[in-house]
Amino acid sequence: MSWFIEKAKTQTELASAFRERMTAGPILVLPGVYDGLSALLARQAGFIQGLYLSGAALSASQGLPDLGIIESEEVSRRAREVIRASQVPLLVDIDTGYGGVLNVARAVSEMVEAGVAAVQLEDQEMPKKCGHLSGKRLVSAAEMCQKIEMIRRIAPDLVVVARTDARSVEGMDAAIERARQYQSAGAEAIFVEALESREEFALAAEKISAPLLANMTEFGRTPYLSVDQFTDLGYRLVIFPVTALRVAALAMGELYQTLKQAGSQKDWIDRMQTRRQLYDLLGYEHYEALDRDIAQSVLPPDGGD
Repeated sequence: MSWFIEKAKTQTELASAFRERMTAGPILVLPGVYDGLSALLARQAGFIQGLYLSGAALSASQGLPDLGIIESEEVSRRAREVIRASQVPLLVDIDTGYGGVLNVARAVSEMVEAGVAAVQLEDQEMPKKCGHLSGKRLVSAAEMCQKIEMIRRIAPDLVVVARTDARSVEGMDAAIERARQYQSAGAEAIFVEALESREEFALAAEKISAPLLANMTEFGRTPYLSVDQFTDLGYRLVIFPVTALRVAALAMGELYQTLKQAGSQKDWIDRMQTRRQLYDLLGYEHYEALDRDIAQSVLPPDGGD
């Protein structure tokens, strides 16, 4: 239910819950969400310990590629929407921090105001690219450490996940060394992006003492591993950043083609969420109950559209 129907959790409460689960276990599975509705659906499915807001998914939802085009204010606004809808701790991808150290400071301040539990910061130069594409360029480890230190200084309650893209630019040894430096700078968890085998995930877990995040994205460099496999390797977090958006986008595209060709949605009715299911998800009756001047709604007999 919405933030003004049930008591909203504070940013400190959400961050503490996220940190406790990350450190104590079991593994924290974070499905990617990109708006309030997807957040509600994830919560309904049982994901009440954490959610993930991907920069790639948010960009795509705006019709933009994942090239660092979006800005911190847009991300914090969407994060606020997700948190208000779900009241679930949220890890937010803030890319490179949208610039230098001062830009990072502004970005994390906005995230704290939005109620974000954790942020993920990466060590690419701007314009950044998807971690599974070629042509990435990295900032120095020293600059990344300065950004991490800034976050710890101005937002001490915020959980910091440091991502390194060094594996495909400088090699695995360099990625591990960067991870160690980022941990020393104050990162509470490490995300080594674009690993290419189970053996590489195992090596990272052997060499890095911080809690590790695994990225289980599709159509990239990483093989498909299960949550159980990541658990066996010792990982504490696993994200599925764009999975839901990809499924939704394909389904909507197919529906639009059907409407264009057949002029009717009738053949899709059994693939839709009913009116009752949608209203139950949104807590429609709870909103009506807040204003007694609103007449109680009665749904059409068949559930309607």
